[in-house]
Amino acid sequence: MQSFPHHYRVLAEADATGDVCLFGEGLDAIPSAPPPEFGGPGDEWSPETLLTASVAGCFILTFRAIARAARFEWMSLDCEVEGTLDHTDGPTRFTGFVVHATLSVPDGADHAKALHLLEKAEEGCLITNSLCGPTRLEAEVVDS
Repeated sequence: MQSFPHHYRVLAEADATGDVCLFGEGLDAIPSAPPPEFGGPGDEWSPETLLTASVAGCFILTFRAIARAARFEWMSLDCEVEGTLDHTDGPTRFTGFVVHATLSVPDGADHAKALHLLEKAEEGCLITNSLCGPTRLEAEVVDS
C-alpha cells in the first residue's frame, strides 16, 4: 500500500442536456444521469446509485482484506446496500445506509468468527466512515 494521503481524480463532462460522462485515468467512461426520483430516465448510473455502490464495493473489499489477515476461508459475499436520501432540517442528504450481507462459507466454518469479521468490515469501511449518515449491517452466514 502506498503512503497517505491518497488522491483520486475524476473528470465529469456534460452539455446543457443529456448524460454526464465520468472519466477516470485508465478506466472506462461511465454515463450518468439523474435517477427517476429527480426526473431522470432511470436506466443509467446516477450520483446517488454510484455512492450507494461505493458503499457495497468498499464493504466487500474491506471484508476481503480482513478475512485474508484473519486467515478465514469463505466462498462468496453478496452485498446489497440501501441508501436513504431525505430532506431533513438542513440540506437534502443521505441519512443512512443498510448493508445486507450474505456470506457463504465452507461447511463447518466458524459462523461466530464470520459474523465478527463482517462487523469489523462494516466498522472499517473507509467509504461509510467518510459519510455523515449512519450505517447498519444486516449479515447472514450460510454454508455452501
